[in-house]
Amino acid sequence: MISEKMKGLVNNNSVIREMFEEGKRMAQEVGAENVYDFSLGNPNVPAPEKVKETAIRLLQEEDPVAIHGYMSNAGYPEVRRKVAESLNRRFGTSFHEDNIMMTVGAASGLNCALKALLNPGDEVLTFAPYFVEYKNYVTNYDGVLKAVEPDTETFQPNLDAFRAMITEKTKAVIINTPNNPTGVIYSEQVIRSMADIMREKQEELGSEIFLISDEPYRELVYTDAVVPYVTKYYDNTIVCYSFSKTLSLPGERIGYLVVPDQVSNQEELFTAVTIANRIIGCVNAPSLFQKVVAECLEEKADIAFYGKNRDTIYNALTEYGFTCIKPEGAFYLFFKTPMANEKEFVAEAKKEHILVVPGSSFCCGGFVRLSYCVSYETIVNSLPGFKRLAEHYGLKAE
Repeated sequence: MISEKMKGLVNNNSVIREMFEEGKRMAQEVGAENVYDFSLGNPNVPAPEKVKETAIRLLQEEDPVAIHGYMSNAGYPEVRRKVAESLNRRFGTSFHEDNIMMTVGAASGLNCALKALLNPGDEVLTFAPYFVEYKNYVTNYDGVLKAVEPDTETFQPNLDAFRAMITEKTKAVIINTPNNPTGVIYSEQVIRSMADIMREKQEELGSEIFLISDEPYRELVYTDAVVPYVTKYYDNTIVCYSFSKTLSLPGERIGYLVVPDQVSNQEELFTAVTIANRIIGCVNAPSLFQKVVAECLEEKADIAFYGKNRDTIYNALTEYGFTCIKPEGAFYLFFKTPMANEKEFVAEAKKEHILVVPGSSFCCGGFVRLSYCVSYETIVNSLPGFKRLAEHYGLKAE
């Protein structure tokens, strides 16, 4: 029999993945071209050409044994150095290679950080709506995830509620900006105020509280909004980054963790996350793609493609009468459903072969998430179905 902890995880399997599998089944019945699957954040634009060229060149020029071999659990020193130098140029930081650990995407980075930090019963705060797997990651290490209730008008963090939820059990806070599922970018003022609250609470409680910034969507920004680099505002900050969305490489599982010198007991913590990288089973980040991304740090996927999709679906849904905040980044739209139980809407949308994810999966009922990193044709062809849904619920066009 499986463990009791796994029984709970199996029973609460990711709704996002379930919807993705539902889409594949539906495609067999009615044809893939008639299914409008907005469930999964799977990039639909190719990686920049330089990524392919670099991978081919490295495979041709590098030692065929070494290019696929082990290295330090933290990653190749020269790759970590290049990542640090790129961050320093872009954000005015002063990182070096011993601040950077290469990871198997942002997910393993989060797991390494949480394994290094959490004792059983420690609490981790995050802001609803939040990425569904955060709870599972925290539970992996016998921590307790607590969600700060959302401000559903702006989806900026509710700082009054946040302050009230910090206790002596609070060990870490996870933020995600640009945010999945809303596409909102947390403002600099919000980040400053959050940092002030955490410093105040550290002093009041005599404890250390770590801020973990999950940043797979940092480069996916459609406006002139600035995504604050959080290490500049709060010393005990760890950054988890992924190239999955920036370079359209989700299946290659490559990212990095930043543990700045300003973090309490930095050397000990960096050693701990590096050992965690090994003992959770990742061992090291993929060897070839460490070297590939090191040469593509200034590249990014076609943001204009996602921007066109965003504008088309947002303009249409608001015209039909749906209520949603316009995303500033990432590639998700989070819109309000006509009824409190959004799962009813999800079921009705399936009748139009439209697949969206219920907001309760992100700890925010009454909304659904739509991922618009799909083909433009999928966006356009889905619109009649969305219009019929709006008419079915009596929504009025603007």
